[in-house]
Amino acid sequence: MARLFPTLCSQIIFCFFIILAAADDESFVRSMDRKLLGLKKEKLSHFRLYWHDIVGGRNPTAVAVVPPSSNSSTAFGSIRVIDDPLTMGPKLSSKMVGRAQGFYASASQQEVGLMMAMNFAFMEGKYNGSTITILGRNTVFSKVREMPVIGGSGLFRFARGYVQARTHWFDLTTGDAVVEYNCYVMHY
Repeated sequence: MARLFPTLCSQIIFCFFIILAAADDESFVRSMDRKLLGLKKEKLSHFRLYWHDIVGGRNPTAVAVVPPSSNSSTAFGSIRVIDDPLTMGPKLSSKMVGRAQGFYASASQQEVGLMMAMNFAFMEGKYNGSTITILGRNTVFSKVREMPVIGGSGLFRFARGYVQARTHWFDLTTGDAVVEYNCYVMHY
């Protein structure tokens, strides 16, 4: 019996350390009450904005960083970085409420289809300093394009939703465009 006691004690201690180690593996995650983060009731907001993509001229807001494939009719492979004004109306002179910052890449060989990755960074009113993040496919010659809102910051933490893009004006010569964005965002 005296010989079994040390062996039994060492097995109990060993099991205790295994249990502690298992508990430590799960300690990086925990459930939280959303009120601890200041999150209140979730709401749905609708924003209508105009996105001004200026490719040509002296002050472009969309700059090519990767040229398209030389034999592509859809500009496949091209990438542009953007810092596009977001305004309340379709004219560039209307009140600017933010900027669309990110990039788009021509990602289709069969049609003009862009992969859009951008933040709508708000600079006015209640949402000043907050962003929503949009990531999705934009087939630019479709009447309406839908892309998901995948997140946000500031007042748009935990945001989700979608945007609908409709071309308001497009200049075939310069490539400049004005696109109406209707944003439907769930946030706290």
